[in-house]
Amino acid sequence: MKNNNWKKRIGKIHLWLGLSSGIIVFIIAITGCLYAFQEEIQNSTEEYRFVKEQEDAFLPPSKLALIAKKELPDKLLHAIKYNEKNNAAGAEFFHYEPTYYYTVFINPYTGQVLKTVNNEEGFFPFILDGHFYLWLPHEIGQTVVASATLVFLLLLVSGLILWYPKNKNAAKQRFWFKWKKGTKWKRKNYDLHNITGFYVLIIGIIFAITGLVWGFQWFAYSYYKVSGGEKSLLYQEPLSKINTKTAANTVANPLDKIWHQMQKEYPQAESIEIHPPEKAASPIAANANSDKGTYWKIDYRYFNQYSLKEMNVSHLWGRQKEAKIADNLMKMNYDIHTGAILGLPGKIFAFLFSLLIASLPISGFYIWWGRNKKKKNTTIPV
Repeated sequence: MKNNNWKKRIGKIHLWLGLSSGIIVFIIAITGCLYAFQEEIQNSTEEYRFVKEQEDAFLPPSKLALIAKKELPDKLLHAIKYNEKNNAAGAEFFHYEPTYYYTVFINPYTGQVLKTVNNEEGFFPFILDGHFYLWLPHEIGQTVVASATLVFLLLLVSGLILWYPKNKNAAKQRFWFKWKKGTKWKRKNYDLHNITGFYVLIIGIIFAITGLVWGFQWFAYSYYKVSGGEKSLLYQEPLSKINTKTAANTVANPLDKIWHQMQKEYPQAESIEIHPPEKAASPIAANANSDKGTYWKIDYRYFNQYSLKEMNVSHLWGRQKEAKIADNLMKMNYDIHTGAILGLPGKIFAFLFSLLIASLPISGFYIWWGRNKKKKNTTIPV
């Protein structure tokens, strides 16, 4: 009897949490589903991302930077990214306030500008904005999405409690659909909600946790520390200190020298990225990614822009060889969330499970609506 009362309370909590967050959870899941194959779709539809492979060497970043700046002279150049030999190089112009994000695609052999793209316009940026912010102002939208994600996590836990069968006979109906001829749609919908909810439970929890890492700073910090993390999660650039001695011996073409060094040290890299210093005290940041399709193996380097002496950092975004298990888990967050950690099969997996998660608020609503309608229909008129 006590157990029934307890489950009823859990049921009410599950109901009201679901009704209050259902539409948001649906939007987050369906936009995540639509975004799953954005890279593959863009690569197959946007020809300017590719070039014909040549025997000539790539143009150095100093030349690509000059070419790119002519296209967007009033914007701040954030990075030059070199990809595989048949890929265009990307000059990225990025800034927080005022906010903008452009990519100038350039043929790395000839310097020809292939296309300038505003990364905040188009179908996939629209979908991503909905996934992260519900198309609201970012300060508001992020809090709303993160709060709904936390509620979704509670829904999964409470749903498991409600799903747990009372006995063996009840268990037969909780693992798969066993509909007889003439089974009413209400029963089918109830089973669809329960059984689907059970099978997406683990993946749903993973989606929720990895989403909350972006949503709340307190959650990201707690998650990292509980897993054994010791570094700072706050990104800070090391300062390029200059004095009269270093000023007199400033290295010529520092971007190109760092780029050549990265090429030598990472001959198998899928991509190498060079960040020009934005201020007098900024470093030249460089990174190399050895794994196409994921981000967690990126090796981040920082060099004094005057002497080219390498500088260490105490935050997470440093040398990959120094990363521990907790550091890699944190760096894997995006790759896990999108399924990219398992390659294309992982993305397909994430796509399908996002669809199933999107169905839960709908089937849950119809369970409530059917019961509510039944109560109204059975009310005895006075």
